Amino acid sequence: MLAHPKDFMECALSLAGLALGYTSPNPAVGAVVVRDGVVAGLGHTQPPGSEHAEVMALRQAGQRAKGATMYVTLEPCAHQGRTPPCTEAIIDAGISEVHVALADPNPLVSGKGLKALKAAGIRIFVGQYEDRAREINEGYIKYITTGIPFVIAKFAMSLDGKIATKTGDSKWISGEESLKFVHYLRHAVDAIMVGANTVVIDDPQLTARGCSGKGGRTKLQPLRVIVDGKGRTPTSARIFKEPGKTLMAVAKPLGAKATEGLKQTGAEIVELSAEKGVIDLKQLLALLGKREVTSVMVEGGSHLFGSLFDNNLVDKVLAFVTPIIIGGDRAMSAVGGSGVKKMADALKLKRIKIMEFGDDIMISGYVNGK
Repeated sequence: MLAHPKDFMECALSLAGLALGYTSPNPAVGAVVVRDGVVAGLGHTQPPGSEHAEVMALRQAGQRAKGATMYVTLEPCAHQGRTPPCTEAIIDAGISEVHVALADPNPLVSGKGLKALKAAGIRIFVGQYEDRAREINEGYIKYITTGIPFVIAKFAMSLDGKIATKTGDSKWISGEESLKFVHYLRHAVDAIMVGANTVVIDDPQLTARGCSGKGGRTKLQPLRVIVDGKGRTPTSARIFKEPGKTLMAVAKPLGAKATEGLKQTGAEIVELSAEKGVIDLKQLLALLGKREVTSVMVEGGSHLFGSLFDNNLVDKVLAFVTPIIIGGDRAMSAVGGSGVKKMADALKLKRIKIMEFGDDIMISGYVNGK
């Protein structure tokens, strides 16, 4: 039993969080059915093609759903997709009141679900914990409204802003607790992106480890994307031996010999427009969007981060800061590229949050209020 209506929506938000990493390109939604102050049913979105959160909660509630109240983190759909409309299930179950945290910006939904419920005589309340519901589905919202994936720049650096020593050594800047959280982040996104230098120097695996994996259409691992304009990635790299799929974005034309060698790794090779070997990242993100990739976490390196920031392609920053000093004029900083000429032009993060992971601090925020 939960004591306060706010607690019921809190519960729904927690359920939505459990669905992250399993539902893409659908949103991660949580739903709670309450009858006489007691929870009668709980549900969260299942993998694509399976039941939505509302249907799962109603199924658990059974006959107790009649006259009950539903708390749901996103507006119920009113259209036929892979599954029937959730609004029909809510109406048929006899729900009398629905609390919705966030209206769905999907043009197929966008108020239609609320309208259908109101037309059936159901009382509607919208906006409770809207910001938290929006954060859970920030990838879905960016994708469904623009066709472009939500881009997260994630990097770890020393207190003096270095991501490696002057010799290139970067293992490990972050502590164990930070690294564990990064694996959760990898689990939650659709794709991980790195530049060729990161693969050449660090030879990373780029897999989500210590998590339960992903279900349904979304594969067991996030898609790994290597941005390699000149095709320098060694075919012996560990990234090609890990489970899941790897996509390599190379400059067009790359040359038959180099292309054939990379294809033998099992990776998909995509040739994109480039200038002086620098991949057109807007074109790459558009390509990923067409493949229903809703979110991308970029993990390095400095040149790739620089290109993304210079082109205003980053939506969110996750910066892990470790209390160590590396020093050195030749030691790499987190973000390269052209940068800005004046402090007034610096990219400003909004909606800042700070979390502690052991001795490390994670600073998160959205670029220019995105």
